[in-house]
Amino acid sequence: MLIFSLDTKKCMNKLLLQSTFDSFLFIEGEITTFNTFHIDGRLKKEFFRQDEEASASVMEREYSLWKDVREYCFSLIKGRRTPLGFKLVFSLSAPNIERLLAQEDIPFTLSDVQGLYLNFKYNGTVLTCTTGTSMHTFTMDKSLEQAWDKMVQKFLTKHEIPYEGI
Repeated sequence: MLIFSLDTKKCMNKLLLQSTFDSFLFIEGEITTFNTFHIDGRLKKEFFRQDEEASASVMEREYSLWKDVREYCFSLIKGRRTPLGFKLVFSLSAPNIERLLAQEDIPFTLSDVQGLYLNFKYNGTVLTCTTGTSMHTFTMDKSLEQAWDKMVQKFLTKHEIPYEGI
């Protein structure tokens, strides 16, 4: 687990106005402006049952993609006033977890991994990002956690999001 302090303006631009994080799963969010808005990223699959095109891709996932809720979150945050705070939780998608396991030759399978998470938190002044790894079983092996932390640092650097370790 790593905690980063992020350049708020640049990161918010990438989060809300660009497709930088669109392929991440959106687990949950909480945005506090004049009210506190809670958003559960879990898909309600019965909503899509009539739409056969959407159904195939949606039925494979448990959570929405960030690209599907980004504009809604942006509509809650934008305006003359800065939000009092927010929390956004993302997870790496299953195909990308499999890719990371293979690239780094990590001795786990996709079924061993519950999730690889990015937790963004804004307290009205500072934007932080915390990495997280969750496994279905207990293990002392930290190779996946280390690979995920390294991948997040590369991702932030590649997308020109300045950060500092805390």
